[in-house]
Amino acid sequence: MAKKKSTQHDNVQDIESALTRTEQFIEDNQKLITYIVGAIVVVVAAFLGLNKFILQPKEDEAQSQMFMAENYFEKDSFNLAINGDGNYLGFLDIIDDYGMTKSAKLAKYYTGVSYLRLGEYQEAINYLGKFKTNDILLASVKEGSIGDAYSELGNDNKALQHYIKATDISANNFTTPIYLMKAAALYEKQGETAKALDLYNRIKKDFPDTSEGQNIEKYIARVTTLLGK
Repeated sequence: MAKKKSTQHDNVQDIESALTRTEQFIEDNQKLITYIVGAIVVVVAAFLGLNKFILQPKEDEAQSQMFMAENYFEKDSFNLAINGDGNYLGFLDIIDDYGMTKSAKLAKYYTGVSYLRLGEYQEAINYLGKFKTNDILLASVKEGSIGDAYSELGNDNKALQHYIKATDISANNFTTPIYLMKAAALYEKQGETAKALDLYNRIKKDFPDTSEGQNIEKYIARVTTLLGK
């Protein structure tokens, strides 16, 4: 019992000693601590001010300016969407003039897809590669679109990489079976018939209700015949 009381007493002394050292440190470095706290307050205030008075108004302006470019994009007027019409800005202008905004980031995606539709595949790859997003569906479409561009350029290996990446990012009924089909077609083209069959079977198993899933049996039958199974 005496030993237990001694241990408790030692612990109390250790705590008191630690508190004393802390108090002494604060007293000795009061000015430094004040400067540090003040600097943190200034940084936080500057960040809030930057967001409220500069970034948000810039974002609102960018969204307003990009409206017509998005309208041209939806109408498949891709040149006008990219370059503008002389009265309204195009996506390239949005990227240049509003580089820190979310709209400018999204404009990179629109620009890449527009170049893809125009047959300017390397430009499509360049702009889509610069586009970053946390939206997994949009990220999947981005990778698939890069795959399309590489496929058009005859780079099947790169196309395959991006198609597979697109399917790995997001398993959904909208994009995944499409890119699985494209990847499987390239595997067949390269003579990788077994890999193509694996992807066709995945579509049958995981996406039976999609249009790809409803028509997949003929692909499976053809490839199975080629494999002699």
